[in-house]
Amino acid sequence: MATHDYTEESIKSLDWKAHIRLRRGMYMGKLGDGSAQDDGIYVLLKEVIDNSILLV
Repeated sequence: MATHDYTEESIKSLDWKAHIRLRRGMYMGKLGDGSAQDDGIYVLLKEVIDNSILLV
């Protein structure tokens, strides 16, 4: 088993836009090609519509 030495230089801090762009799976879930109903883009769209309906 390999050992890794993590230091302060190993930590990378991202701004909020870069974090979402690079780690979109954390927010959208399954990142498919759009062919399945449970792909992240459809779930994200559903959440946006649901939230906008609740605000009206």
